[in-house]
Amino acid sequence: MFRTLGGGDLATKRVKATHPHPVTELCDEGSRLYATALRSGRVARTDAEAAPCLMELALLHPDPDDPAWLRPVPPVVALTRRLNPIEREITERRQMSIELAQIFEPFMSIGTEVSTPGDAITVLEGGDRINAALNLATSQVRTELVTVQPSDRISESSLLKGLERDRALVERGVKIRSLYQHTARYNPEKLAYSAQLSDGKVEYRTIDELVERLIIVDRAIAFIPARDDQRIALELRHEGLIRYLLKVFEYLWDRAVPMSIGGPYSADSEGITEIQYSIAKLLVEGHVDEAIARRLGMNVRTCRAHIAKLAQALGSGSRAQLGYLIAQSGMLDQTIPGAGGPR
Repeated sequence: MFRTLGGGDLATKRVKATHPHPVTELCDEGSRLYATALRSGRVARTDAEAAPCLMELALLHPDPDDPAWLRPVPPVVALTRRLNPIEREITERRQMSIELAQIFEPFMSIGTEVSTPGDAITVLEGGDRINAALNLATSQVRTELVTVQPSDRISESSLLKGLERDRALVERGVKIRSLYQHTARYNPEKLAYSAQLSDGKVEYRTIDELVERLIIVDRAIAFIPARDDQRIALELRHEGLIRYLLKVFEYLWDRAVPMSIGGPYSADSEGITEIQYSIAKLLVEGHVDEAIARRLGMNVRTCRAHIAKLAQALGSGSRAQLGYLIAQSGMLDQTIPGAGGPR
């Protein structure tokens, strides 16, 4: 920013080699000596050697009557010298911005009629940027927020934090519908919290299987993950894409069970719960225990416990026989009360 006065490049190199800070800053010693020079009218050249920044910034100049002394440059003069080139650059930049605006002005009316993919889809990379975009969108929501929250994608603390967020939105009059997996019902704290908010403005439902997270704000902005590790997300503002995602949400919502209903864990006449029906369907499709647990948002141990109960209910003595008995029983064609459709 500042020019080196006198001495050329060699002087600059010597100053940088002996002085431990940039020439655009005043060290403590330089500030003290400059103040002393202003008060007394001059300072000894030998004293100023400890603060060469004073000469570099042209705050001192040789005394024409006595070379052993240096006189201070008035602060107003020194500041003006520093500011003039900066103000000149600002003026030039401002003029350039005016010229650019004049060049593009005739095209503005044309550009607003054309929608490009880049305007509709924004790639968000990294947890901080994703969370910042989500927080901004949810802070500005006015009428409706719908979310899909797979149980294996979020921690208990994150889920409870989401419920706290919902409370603040409800107080602003926002309608909320959130869809979780049945495993969310295992947490008594979540059940109690959801019961407090379920007053017509908030609805929580659960379903056996969810694929990915989804957040839609005011039917205008949607967020979906773009990678399995959740480190990249997409912010969508394309009307057609959001309309499609809303239809997917409504499809799942109609088949989900309100959080206040105990359907997923109540057994039918054969002692089989809806969770176990979901496991049975995936078993017949050939999925292993780990895959079933992941898709239903539960740990493998819980999944195997349900498989054992299912085997006991059907009288199966082996895994192979269990799949056969499930297929032969016709249980997957039955309609489970509260499940939203046939199995």
